[in-house]
Amino acid sequence: MTNQKDVLFECEQNLARITLNRPEVRNALSLSVLEELRESFRQISQDPEIRVVILSGSGDACFCAGADLKERLTFTEEQVRDFVLKIRATMNELAALPQPTIAYLNGHAFGGGLEMALACDFRVLSPEASVGLTETSLAIIPGAGGCVRLPSIVGFAKAKELILTAKKLSAKEALECGLVHKLGSDAEVQDITQSLMSNGPLAVQAAKAALDGGVGQTVEAALQIEAECYERIVVSSDRLEALQAFAEKRKPRFEGR
Repeated sequence: MTNQKDVLFECEQNLARITLNRPEVRNALSLSVLEELRESFRQISQDPEIRVVILSGSGDACFCAGADLKERLTFTEEQVRDFVLKIRATMNELAALPQPTIAYLNGHAFGGGLEMALACDFRVLSPEASVGLTETSLAIIPGAGGCVRLPSIVGFAKAKELILTAKKLSAKEALECGLVHKLGSDAEVQDITQSLMSNGPLAVQAAKAALDGGVGQTVEAALQIEAECYERIVVSSDRLEALQAFAEKRKPRFEGR
């Protein structure tokens, strides 16, 4: 386990856990947090043993309140621009991880904190928490992918409403509009994790690549991406193991090969 000042990163039994570790400032995103997150993402992307990634925040009050505004008060305009580029790159690297990612929103998530969750594949929200892209209330806009990712999740009209009004949603409202997949605690996170772990890891990654890669493409281009992803797994040992397990009426033992 690597205990860094602002981010905790742990890998165990094919599972990577990343924890924002600044509860005293509601796990706000500073420059150092972004650097530590990106280093964690680099390690995960290069580790074929990792099958699932869980992202959460320390404490139970706030998953992440967004950018560290006290730090930003010290920035020049040029430094603000540089920070936005870095936070956008960080969220893009999170979204690009080959493994499925789960954001466990164990507390409130606003601004960049919610944008980080939007870059994950699954979102589980505490029933007591609220979420929102609240940037326009600070005279800025979501700059880490929120304007792009939110419409694909909740629909264009709903996304426009939420972003322009800076509305904060209750957990129930977030579930109803499809912003999160489940309400609950770590038990619900573990349910999703086990469902993912029980499937062929190469197939899960290939399916994610096919789905994400097809977004915004023509039907023909998306089908080609799907075909290329299928080619990656048709030669795998796991595919043969699944067939053998089916014939022998047992659970398959996938090795990610």
